[in-house]
Amino acid sequence: MDFDTLRLEVKKCCFCKEKFGFEPHPVFWGEENSKIVQISQAPSSTVHEVLKPFSDASGKILRDWLEVTDEEFYDTKNFFIGAMAHCYPGKSKNGNDKNPPKCCFDRWLKKEIEMVHNKIYVIVGAKAAKAFFGDSPFEELVFNNQELFGKLAIILPHPSPLNRRWLKKHPLFLESRIKEVRKIIRDCIES
Repeated sequence: MDFDTLRLEVKKCCFCKEKFGFEPHPVFWGEENSKIVQISQAPSSTVHEVLKPFSDASGKILRDWLEVTDEEFYDTKNFFIGAMAHCYPGKSKNGNDKNPPKCCFDRWLKKEIEMVHNKIYVIVGAKAAKAFFGDSPFEELVFNNQELFGKLAIILPHPSPLNRRWLKKHPLFLESRIKEVRKIIRDCIES
């Protein structure tokens, strides 16, 4: 399967339709030579509607953290924006977003990771980090550069406006760590 075929297959996937109870809208954003592969949990309900990743409040915070413009972020030469699941999974009974189905990771994301010739990874959120780094302490992952598939990996907390507690508990993230991350991202984009 080549990259263009993969993109088409992902975009027409409806494997989880019965699980969701609504029409899935797979989101695929990036190209074979994107410099940065960013992986998060799953699209939000807003992204489900507009089909543009991180086009919500979390996305604004993320772009502010990284100090990248909308144009830089959505330029597929810079960012391949992937997720553990390509579709919004819906809400659980307690009102939180459901966990993404594992099948999407196995069916699509692994192939994307193999096909994209990126320079670095940015893993967004504890759930995505756990998929790649198991039970490693999340704080250690965030505050230290990691390696994933032989390449530099940066782990970020989820930029959701609801994630204030983690940020309050770890003030050094916004005071110092994010400055290191910004330099890495800027150097990668400008390379």
